[in-house]
Parts: sequence; C-alpha cells; structure tokens
Amino acid sequence: MSDLPPITDAEMKTIIAYSQPYSVVVLKAGPKFHTDEAKPLIWEHSRRNFSLRASGKLSIILGASDDSDIRGYGIFDQDPETTAKIMNDDPAVQAGVFEFDVHPVRGFPGDALIPTPD
Repeated sequence: MSDLPPITDAEMKTIIAYSQPYSVVVLKAGPKFHTDEAKPLIWEHSRRNFSLRASGKLSIILGASDDSDIRGYGIFDQDPETTAKIMNDDPAVQAGVFEFDVHPVRGFPGDALIPTPD
C-alpha cells in the first residue's frame, strides 16, 4: 500500500490540459570555466540570472551542487528559440566559461519551489 495520494484519470486529464510550455536550460562548464578570468564572469552571469528572474523571463534558477560539468538549470518562461538567444547574449557564454543546451518542457499547475524568505 502506498502512502501517496491517489490521482484519478479525470484529475490527470485536467492537470495535463492546464500544462504550460517552458524551456529548460542545462548549463555546463565551458572550456574556460577553470580560468582566472572566469570568476568575475560567473558573478555577473548570476547577477544577470537574478535580473532575468525579476523580469519574469527566467522562472526558476537551480544551481548544481555536485562535481559534474553541469553547473545549473534554468526554467525559462520563453520558447526554446528565445531562450537560446537570451543565453547566447550572456557574457559568460560568449567568453566560453559556460555552454548550454535548451530543451522544451511542460509545467503543471501547482508546481512550486520553496517560498521566498520574508
């Protein structure tokens, strides 16, 4: 017996019907990630991400915390082409500090992360 709440077929159809398109960026270390000039570019990349979030274009920022080449994920409220343009304009991407892939995804009503601190 599962301790998960049951979801009916009708609930599934409603949830799926209200899903919305997003784009997910998988941010990876580029060839210049481990260089001295990378640190200030990474700082400004982060500032740019917070600005994109404040503008509503970047819904969720997720920094990776393992030892892989993946440095983070971003969920954009933009189509994949617009998201790629936004990422290509990032100075850290232009400098080779980061590389990225963009993937079209769908989000579902009720999805959320931890609320912002008071």
